[in-house]
Amino acid sequence: MTSKDNFEFAHEHRKEVAWMSQNTNTLPVHPAILDAIRRSADDREFNLYPRKAGIFGLPEAIRADLALGEADMILTNGGIEGEYIATRALLKPGDEALSTDPAFLPIHDQVAMAGAHAVEADIYRKPYVLTPELALESLTPATKMLLVIDPNNPLGSGYARSQVKGLAEIAKDHGLWLIDDITYRDFNADHVLATDFYPEKTLLSYSFSKGPGLAGMRIGAILGPPDAIKALRKYDTNVLGVNVLAQRAALAALHAKKEWLPEVRRVCEQNQETIRRTVAKVDGASLPVFPSKANMFVIDLAPTGVNPEAVEERLLLDHYVHTRAGSYLSKTHGGKFLRVSFTVPEADCKRFADAFPAVMDKLAA
Repeated sequence: MTSKDNFEFAHEHRKEVAWMSQNTNTLPVHPAILDAIRRSADDREFNLYPRKAGIFGLPEAIRADLALGEADMILTNGGIEGEYIATRALLKPGDEALSTDPAFLPIHDQVAMAGAHAVEADIYRKPYVLTPELALESLTPATKMLLVIDPNNPLGSGYARSQVKGLAEIAKDHGLWLIDDITYRDFNADHVLATDFYPEKTLLSYSFSKGPGLAGMRIGAILGPPDAIKALRKYDTNVLGVNVLAQRAALAALHAKKEWLPEVRRVCEQNQETIRRTVAKVDGASLPVFPSKANMFVIDLAPTGVNPEAVEERLLLDHYVHTRAGSYLSKTHGGKFLRVSFTVPEADCKRFADAFPAVMDKLAA
């Protein structure tokens, strides 16, 4: 089966599948979030277009969450739409955007839509991040933008404060735009914003998909200095606003964050340890990054000789555990690893723990 077929199968059996493939969060949603959605539906807010700037209180709550009182923003359908708007507005044909391999490659596709090119620095090696030194080596006269996913998808590696500062200084010294994709920020208690060091030309890609578990709601934002956001607005197609039920859910998630986030982090920590013990049972398999600073990491299978695509398929079809082969996330190293996310109930993680060694033994035979 192709990866597309795997997703068709997983959606068909959604209530039975342990969804460990897309870094989504299938843990119980905080009651305040569900109540906000129900109230909005009962009040029939969906009859009207929402305010373009967002429901009252949501932009302010996002700024408060990031401690960015002066930032402007555009509300978007998920974090990735904000990055599309930014790349279309700020890049032109022939430009380069410095990113990484592995990375969330759909962002690179968006760079190409602007006629620009994503330069993919190889970070599938220690320390598994784009270091300032590697970034400096990878710059060319055509580089106009630096793309940073912190924590990194798919590796789960997080950037130290000194590394963020170093990247921001390089961007500033070379007049680059810096897009700081903070989709997985909630999982890293030590996370540092690039705006702390380079507020003038840093844009933050912000998402509600992962931490509070609102991936299907499709809500996020792109934030930055007012003059930069003004330049982005000409490519904002959401002239009639973002889904109002999603906005209500997002606002409730921020108001209740101190209540739900500790439990999400606890489950992530426990599930990571379960997966670590499981991987240790399979000769040749390893975790390049542990512990993860996000809600996912990769399992390196290269020494086993087993194809990650085959592992994805057999885990799903035989055990109803959905993971993701690396080909979606790396052109160079995709045949080496399997990405596994762990914001799932502990019972789902245990199902993976029971299935993975059996699948590997069968495929290695």
